[in-house]
Amino acid sequence: MAEAFATVEDVELLGGKTLTADETTRTAALLPLVSDLLRNEANKVGRNLDGMIVADETGAYGSTVKLVTVDIAIRVLRQDTSGEPMSQESQSGLGYTWSGTYAIPGGGIASAIMRNDLKRLGLRRQRIGALDIYGTETEG
Repeated sequence: MAEAFATVEDVELLGGKTLTADETTRTAALLPLVSDLLRNEANKVGRNLDGMIVADETGAYGSTVKLVTVDIAIRVLRQDTSGEPMSQESQSGLGYTWSGTYAIPGGGIASAIMRNDLKRLGLRRQRIGALDIYGTETEG
């Protein structure tokens, strides 16, 4: 495991709350894993996340990676571990209907990484594809 992109102190400062002892322990174990998952996502698209941070002379990209890492860690910490992570629930009356929306479908740390997180890191871009009149596909 390589070094984490954020620290427990970053999560407390940027998350806006003091972590309990249990949350601090969980966050310390979580941050290297989230960082490695982001590195893995970058490798999938042929990028080296650590190299991109070093290559950025302004340091802004490193700050963006730190913010994304903290956002993901906070999202995972907010998950209720005692039951299913519901973000919305609806019930009806006489005919009884129930519906619910899960906060993170499938749960877990890996599914806490959202498309917007990857977009902010420049790891997910819109692809343009076209068919020419002869039926061969080209991509740009």
